[in-house]
Amino acid sequence: MDRNVLFIESDKSVAEAIDMMVKNNVWSLVVLDKGVPVGVLTERDIFRRVLGKGLKPESVKVNAAMSSPIITIEPDAPLGEAMRLMVEKEVRRIYVVEDGKIIGRITEADLFQNLLNVMLALQSITYQF
Repeated sequence: MDRNVLFIESDKSVAEAIDMMVKNNVWSLVVLDKGVPVGVLTERDIFRRVLGKGLKPESVKVNAAMSSPIITIEPDAPLGEAMRLMVEKEVRRIYVVEDGKIIGRITEADLFQNLLNVMLALQSITYQF
């Protein structure tokens, strides 16, 4: 789980969101409306809903480009549940919520790395009969 989750208010411009993403080397922001999480803005959202439509990032508000609802999971949920949610909801990241608060995110890359580590560990086990 990556705990580096950044937040942006829904009335900010997509240009401001891009600036925040680049400066912090992240490709998604949790969108807040008066402090309450209401969606997620990803690089994919920006390409599809802003740039792909010929719109200027300076003139589009984050709430017009974001994806909603936020897909969440509990911190103690198995990795298989995270994978299932991503496939079912067709998302690349899900957010970890504890006591009603977003505490981190899990990405496809995180899951792939974790699965690869498990496979490599299993491969190294020698069986004796």
